[in-house]
Amino acid sequence: MNLALRDVRHHAGRFALTAFGLGVLLMVVMGMGGIYRGLLDEGTLLIDQVGADIWVVQRDTRGPFAELSRVPRNLVDRVAAMPGVTGAREFVTHTIQREHEGQLLRMVVVGLSWPTDKGERLPIVAGRPLAQNHYEMIADRKLGLKLGTKLELGKDKYTIVGLTRGMTSWGGDAAVFVTVNDAQAIQFDQPGEAFRLERAARRSRGEQQDFGRAQPQLLERAAGPAANIPALGPPNVSAVIAQLEAGADADAICELISAWGDVTAMTHARQQHLILSGPVERSGAQLGLFRTLLTIVSAIVMALILYTLTLDKLHDIAMLKLIGAPNRVILGLIMQQAIVLGMLGFGVAYVLGRQVFPHFPRRILLVEQDLIKLAGVVLVISILASGLGIWRALRVSPGEVLSR
Repeated sequence: MNLALRDVRHHAGRFALTAFGLGVLLMVVMGMGGIYRGLLDEGTLLIDQVGADIWVVQRDTRGPFAELSRVPRNLVDRVAAMPGVTGAREFVTHTIQREHEGQLLRMVVVGLSWPTDKGERLPIVAGRPLAQNHYEMIADRKLGLKLGTKLELGKDKYTIVGLTRGMTSWGGDAAVFVTVNDAQAIQFDQPGEAFRLERAARRSRGEQQDFGRAQPQLLERAAGPAANIPALGPPNVSAVIAQLEAGADADAICELISAWGDVTAMTHARQQHLILSGPVERSGAQLGLFRTLLTIVSAIVMALILYTLTLDKLHDIAMLKLIGAPNRVILGLIMQQAIVLGMLGFGVAYVLGRQVFPHFPRRILLVEQDLIKLAGVVLVISILASGLGIWRALRVSPGEVLSR
């Protein structure tokens, strides 16, 4: 006869309610670990999906994801001419926040190098890749927009032709994919008055120079669109990405490119390390601290619960001692209940988490390895938490039966 199970059946309602409350607390602990795993996954998701072997960014920066990076577009030709490089293309990314039909949308705009990259490698769950160089967009479902929706960004409207799932940045912002030209049009969009003032400023600066007085025709050119001025090149891109031949030494090629002086080249693994060792690492450390505190709180709560359950059974424990039951029977009674309570709480946490976590605004990944570790921690906590109840039970005198 198992005394622990009989006692659980006798107080089934209270025991179930206690296990549920403990399970909710453990669900929060489980969720903290899932949020960290989600951060790691989101931090490298865009880097993995781009499919680059080498990233060439602005000199001494960690861009384009960890910080701002600006490189000229003609850098593509220099990188493509390197031995071992099979292809190079532009890459643009920046974060914007806009309002659409009363809804605030925060998104990461990613520019695809048209027509080399149309978005075929993206996890498109509805619609299609980009089919033209302008005014089409692939958006993540997290934005809540449907196929065919026209989203106004800057002075243009973009039609959503494809939907992806799970494409977010490390900050949790949904990603949208357009061509590089459209991404730059969105990034450098300015009001008409700003363009007029800039042209007037260029003309004014030209009038103050000798060449402006000697050649008035140049002033007319300076006051025109920036694209018509040869000295003003096209807008910079965030980075240039390259693919390598099979068996090529990525580290050696990065070292050669970095020797140019105006850029820094890094491998795919290095780019991942930079984003994970920066903001993601700090967020992970904070989540780890909260998770540790919640684990300690769970241990304290379990100890108090088991102590309370032991107090309710003091008369029964005294009776067992009176009839000659050894201490190991009493010890097993309390410890088995502690283990059952901990495992039930873990089961409740897992079941509730599977139902609740998908509705959270950030991705929560429950990894099997983390769940096994947490189950082991719960088991250890259950055993340790039973110590307070065992201490109280062993101090009970058989004579207490006669006092009631």
